[in-house]
Amino acid sequence: MIFDNTRLLHARTAFEQSGARHLQGVYADLDGLASTLAVLRRTAALDELDALFTGPGTGDYLGEAVTMAGHMLQAAALAEAAGAPAHLVAAALLHDIGHLDGGAELMSGVDNRHGHTGAQVPARWFGPEVTEPVRLHVAAKRYLCAVEPDYRARLSAASEFTLQVQGGPMSEEEAAAFAALPGAADAVAVRRWDDEAKVAGAATPGFGHFRPLLAPLLRR
Repeated sequence: MIFDNTRLLHARTAFEQSGARHLQGVYADLDGLASTLAVLRRTAALDELDALFTGPGTGDYLGEAVTMAGHMLQAAALAEAAGAPAHLVAAALLHDIGHLDGGAELMSGVDNRHGHTGAQVPARWFGPEVTEPVRLHVAAKRYLCAVEPDYRARLSAASEFTLQVQGGPMSEEEAAAFAALPGAADAVAVRRWDDEAKVAGAATPGFGHFRPLLAPLLRR
């Protein structure tokens, strides 16, 4: 029997090309599925955060004239208006999320360490560029009281009360150690927006306004 090598070569080439096209199709389907799953994960994360802003813990804000949700939205709006980078707008938006289940405890005189506990919530989805300013924003208040003579006089009555619960102004050594932290400057920026975001009746965008800003910051 005489084999036609030319035909065999053509058949092999056609088979290989068909297989390659098939694999390309499989890879494309897998890429598409991965992209769809990533979108669904981001949507679920943002939906969960959105729900926190309408939950029962976002009502009264420790004796301030605004609600907890209104305060955080105001802080984010101030950061955005100041031209802050997206990660700082996100940190301003989420900075008091640790109060949602422990605000009353703080006002009773027990430090709920809401900066640390609050950083644990966004850490499920965001990196340290967002979570570190959240974690350090309480320490930033204590720091500013130590290094800016007129800062403390501008605190609200509720913030002055919580300052005492949280340890009071930093010592000189504590302030120097805080200033050396990589996230100190960002924490101070968030702190200043925090202090300003207590205006009763101020018009602020809802959480939905910040979703497009938050989405690219979410961990893949």
